[in-house]
Amino acid sequence: MIKRLTGDVAFRSDNLEWVRLVALVVAIALCGAVVAEAQPQAKVFKIGYLAARPRAAGAGHESLGRDLAALGHVPGKNMAFEFRTADNKLDRLPALAAELVGLSVDAIVTPAMAAAVAAKNATKTIPIVFFGVNDPVAAGLIDSLARPGGNVTGFTDIGAELAGKRLELLKETVPKLSRVAVLRDPQNQSAAQQWKESLLPARELGLQLHSMEVNSADKFESAFKEAIKARSTALTVTQSAFNNTYQKQIAELAAKHRLPAIYGRADFVDSGGLMSYGADQVEPYKRAAWMIDKIIKGTKPADIPVERPMRFELVLNFKTAKALGLTIPPIVLMRVTRVVK
Repeated sequence: MIKRLTGDVAFRSDNLEWVRLVALVVAIALCGAVVAEAQPQAKVFKIGYLAARPRAAGAGHESLGRDLAALGHVPGKNMAFEFRTADNKLDRLPALAAELVGLSVDAIVTPAMAAAVAAKNATKTIPIVFFGVNDPVAAGLIDSLARPGGNVTGFTDIGAELAGKRLELLKETVPKLSRVAVLRDPQNQSAAQQWKESLLPARELGLQLHSMEVNSADKFESAFKEAIKARSTALTVTQSAFNNTYQKQIAELAAKHRLPAIYGRADFVDSGGLMSYGADQVEPYKRAAWMIDKIIKGTKPADIPVERPMRFELVLNFKTAKALGLTIPPIVLMRVTRVVK
């Protein structure tokens, strides 16, 4: 009898200790929840992405997102994007820029000249990071590359400066070349600069240029016919949001009319174009992401110098060259950085 009572007492004592342990665990959990609730939530940095081209026309925003994630800024976690695209209707850009400003975004990223200008006109305080801009000083975006001033900085692609080099490469590829058509958007300031920068090198190379001015997709066919009528035997394509959007159509028309063509972007060559020469297409997104990271950490855009490309690529499509009956000279082949077969 004494044994049984002692056992019962021991059993009840064990139970009591267990209850106390459970109560302690619950109290600690509740305390942790209260502390967590009291802690401020991590700020979500909101970026406005303003583009002239349709969102599906390029994967620039995806590249930027990956590069930001590599720096610890993960979209959907501590960063969010607000996308606005003008679908090639440039007159919509000012309203879209104002819309992003109204959303109180923390920064605006623009991958084109017209979008960058619209963003700057919409705000003097929100940081703006551009890329895909040919001459930001001439466009009035910044004071100088080294000291941007204001709320704007970014990465320039120096497209106009490379216009002469593209003509030189085209002439080396087609040695007997004498007449070249230049496809450009007459409404695009950067394309106008690229045209002007082409004139002197063309004279030095003994080339006559024919201006193909197209700003509507339904005018491409007639423009190519006019170029052939003007006895053009090759083509150079200026860099612009409009031309970039219709790269496949342009490459197909160049092949149809048997015009060896050189472009400023490698994705034209991936779409069937003959060759391209320009700044590396990956670098601008990485540098833009780095600039945004600096801005998040407190650096003002005025204190971040505008950068120029450090890497360039010459891309060649061998299949297109063969279809055109071209034999690529060794002087060109030795400079090719990537081949599309």
